Amino acid sequence: MKPIHDHVKAILAGLGEDPEREGLLKTPERVEKSLRFLTKGYAEDPVALLNEALFTVSYDEMVVVKDVDMYSMCEHHMLPFFGKAHVAYIPDGKVMGLSKVPRLVDMFARRLQVQERLTVQIAEAIEEVVKPRGVAVVIEAMHFCMLMRGVEKQNSVAVTSCMRGVFREDRGTRNEFLALIRKRPDSLL
Repeated sequence: MKPIHDHVKAILAGLGEDPEREGLLKTPERVEKSLRFLTKGYAEDPVALLNEALFTVSYDEMVVVKDVDMYSMCEHHMLPFFGKAHVAYIPDGKVMGLSKVPRLVDMFARRLQVQERLTVQIAEAIEEVVKPRGVAVVIEAMHFCMLMRGVEKQNSVAVTSCMRGVFREDRGTRNEFLALIRKRPDSLL
């Protein structure tokens, strides 16, 4: 199989560009390096990531990590989408290190994705490893496939959610989570 940069060179030629002109000489290698970085999540294991930071505690209230910056690439057009992920869980004897939440979001976002699958993958990984009483994930994102091509709607935001356990079963728990992630204009955060 040819290296990615050879294919990029062919794509440039197919677009009517001269891949040998000065400004494009190193573009195929740059694109390959960029794509490898943007899809590095395929080489990472969510179970290994979360298992290295699990701690036994008696805490049984909601843990929320909100406004996690998220960058991914749409698998349909290979264009970026970006936004914020909000993740919560209610422990059942185990908590995970707080920094693992953004790392988990990045791991799944650094794959060719659709937002809906990304949302569910984050929830499923936490559910499988941490085994909480419930987990909730909400992602708000803007998609370049909608912003700069297709419908070209500049201010559209896609919102997806995945509610498991008590977040699905108990309206009060779900509403508490949704209230906690709601933006407040007077907030310092």
